Order: sequence, then C-alpha cells, then structure tokens
Amino acid sequence: MGVIVQVIATFILSYSSLVMGLTFAWPSSTFLIFTSENTTLNRPMTDGETALLGSLSSIGALVGNPIASVLLNTIGRKYCGILTASIGVISWLMISFSNQVEVILAALFIYGISSSVFLVIPVFITEFCQESIRGTMAACSVTFFGLGMLVSNLLGGCLEYHTLTYVSLSMSVFGVAMFLFLKESPVYLMTKGRKQEAIKSIAFYRNEKPNSKEVLQELEKIRRILNPDIEGTLKPEKQKLNSNLESTTQEKIGFFKFLKKSRSTRRAMYTILTVLTAAILQGLNVVLVYAKPLFHDVVSEEVISSTLCSILLAATTVVSGIIAGYLTDLVGRRNLLIYASFGAGICCAVIGFQIHLNWGPKWLIAILIYLYSAAYTLGAGTIPFVLLSEVFLPEVKSYMSMLALEWTWLCNFLVLYVFNSLTSAMGLGGIFFIFSVACFLTAVYSIYFVPETKGLTVDVIQLQFLKSGIRRSDIEI
Repeated sequence: MGVIVQVIATFILSYSSLVMGLTFAWPSSTFLIFTSENTTLNRPMTDGETALLGSLSSIGALVGNPIASVLLNTIGRKYCGILTASIGVISWLMISFSNQVEVILAALFIYGISSSVFLVIPVFITEFCQESIRGTMAACSVTFFGLGMLVSNLLGGCLEYHTLTYVSLSMSVFGVAMFLFLKESPVYLMTKGRKQEAIKSIAFYRNEKPNSKEVLQELEKIRRILNPDIEGTLKPEKQKLNSNLESTTQEKIGFFKFLKKSRSTRRAMYTILTVLTAAILQGLNVVLVYAKPLFHDVVSEEVISSTLCSILLAATTVVSGIIAGYLTDLVGRRNLLIYASFGAGICCAVIGFQIHLNWGPKWLIAILIYLYSAAYTLGAGTIPFVLLSEVFLPEVKSYMSMLALEWTWLCNFLVLYVFNSLTSAMGLGGIFFIFSVACFLTAVYSIYFVPETKGLTVDVIQLQFLKSGIRRSDIEI
C-alpha cells in the first residue's frame, strides 16, 4: 500500500507538469491564428512577437527558479508548489479575459515564473519515494509534461479558442487544489528539526503507523543522508565533507563554501549542466513548440493534416515517456541515455538528408520525426532530469537544481528564439544535422562521464562521481 500512496502522490505532483506542458504547447495551436488577419486578438502578431510567443516563458522561468529555490528551503516543498502553481492560474486568467497581444505575451512570461514548479516536483518526489521506484517516479514529471502537450494539441484541434482558454484555466485551478492533499516532505521537515512531523509524513507516504519499524528505518536513513558519512577509499572527499557536515543540527555552512569543499558536488554539477545542455541542443523542444507550423511546412496537407501530425507527435512523446519511466529502473539511467541519444542522432541525420534530397515520400518525414521523438524522450528528454533529482545532497539540492534549471531555461530560450532565423538561413535540413551532431556528442560524453545511479542512495552516488571521468592518480588510496 505504501507504494500505491507514493504513486498517487507522484501523479498529483506531476499533474502540474501536465498543465505546464499544455501551456508550453499552446503556441503551437494558436500560432497560425495569432498571425492571420482573422486573429482572435486585437491585431495580428509580428514576426518578433511570434518568436517571443514560443520563447518568452523560458525567460519567465529564469526569474522564477531562483525564487523557488529559496522558497523550497524556507516555506517547504508543498507550499512552494502551491505558490508557483497559483501563479500559473493568474497567467491563464490574463489569457482568458484579454485579447491584447501585449497581455498575452506578458501572461506567457508570468507562466514562465510559474513553471519553476518543475524545480519543486522532482525534489519533492525523490524525498518521499523509496529507492526501488524512485527513478520511475522522478521520470513522471517529464511524462506528464508530454501528456500535457498531447492534451493541448487535442483540445486545440477540436475546441474554439476561448473555450480552450477556459478549459486550461480550470485545469490550472484543479492542479493547485490537488497539492492540499499532500504531506510536506519528510526530508525538509528533518532539516528544520521538526522530527515528529517528519515521522507523520513518512508514515503517510509509507502507509504505516508512525511507530512502525519501516518508518523508524526511513527516519534513520534521512538522518544519514543529512549527515553524510562517506566511507571508502576516496579520503579527500570524505574528509572535506565530514569535517564540515558533522551534523545538520550543528554548524551550517553556506552553499558556496559547501561547493568549494565538496569535489563530488562540483563533478555532479558539471555533469548535470552538460547533459542538460545536450538535451536542449538535441532539439525536440523546438519541434514540440513549433510542431504544427513545422509539419505544415514539411508534410503536405493533402497527405496528412498538420494538426493530426502534432497530436501523433505528442502521443509518441507520452508513450515514450511512460516506457522511459519503466526502463530507468530496469536498464539504468546511463545505458538508456547512451543508446537513446545514438538512436536520436541517426533519426535526425536521416531527416536532414530527406529534407535536402527528397529521396522518399513526404509522409516519411513525419515517421522519422516520431522515431526521433521516441528516442529523445527515452534518453535526453528524461534521464538528465532523473539524475538532477538524485545526485545532490539535501544541503545543496534546491540550489543546484535551481542553477541547473536556470541554465536549461536560458538555453531553451536561446534555441527557441533563434530557431526561425536559423531555419531561414540554413533550412530545416541543416537544423536537423545540428540536432544529430548534438545527439552523437551526448552519447559519447555519457560513456565517459555519466555514472550509473540506479538503486543508489545519494551518498553512494556522490562517490560514483568521484570515480568517473578522473585519473586514478586523483584518488588517494
């Protein structure tokens, strides 16, 4: 029963990712409407405004993530989630009751601030889920994000514009309400010295009595994580961590001092930033945001409609996300990232040649894009976020997650903003060749520098980062 409670709690949290995916895919459904002379807005959008339509939310996320990282450690995971999701409600209120271009763009910027809930969700999930399902549950936020994109494309294809906005607003409100049924993270409660509340939280998520053996064992495990005693042969790291982190109830050291003294945390940070950058450069986010106009350009409407192509793409992403969530705890994070990135690279290269040479039928491009979407979601679209939720100690997890997501949103904004310009300069074929190179480089990097984290606790994962990608002489025996 404990696993069932954890799964339900994960789905409740991941629902906010669904709403986020719905909002981020919304420009795909409205792009052609907003640029037409018969637009529902007060005037058609200009080229510059349409570029902002798909990318402005990423800038909002750059503002929201630092705020969320602070709130995670001050008001807690639960109430930080409620606050950030509530900002999304404000955004949809603006969209629903205004037809001004400037208001719509401002609303998307504000929703970007709300998307910092994507920082809250994986941190929250990994702090109440047991190790046996942690990877699968952490991947749910990505899967639900894809599901939200699917819902957006489905609703955009069958609902009138204003009806779509009202439905989206209602879904956003429902997401905020669902947070109220959850308990606060036991790890957060322990960092604040609220032991009895932490015991009740563990009991809730394990579906056990507060004085049960399983609850007490989990409490002791949290204590060990908060008081890392990294044993083994990697003496420099053990000395640096243990000499400064003897007890979470004693002297607290700052983030930058912790980062300076913890070599494993620095290595983890470099690895996470690299794979997240690679994930953005593999390009599927661009394809998803501009799916409908992209399919309109490369696939003839006489063969298959761009709306149906977009729906099938989102559906492929959702199904692949579900499979990825299962495989992360079956074959491991590292192997999945390597092989899936290699497969995505092959798909992108073939798409590029098809666009340039037209050696196959038009519908073949759609099939190849679906295969590329599946490979991407199995690897770079899921694994970096699973790793992000696993590899950092609680003392720095919120700050490191914020830093990583800030960088991700910045890269996402830049790629989305320059996509139309690059497409005009290089053509879509050239863009997919760039995506292909990024995919292959991701696979090569992962072979040498990404350690396996499946089934490991965070203190053991820290040791894995010390062992990976460094010379034997760097380790004192």
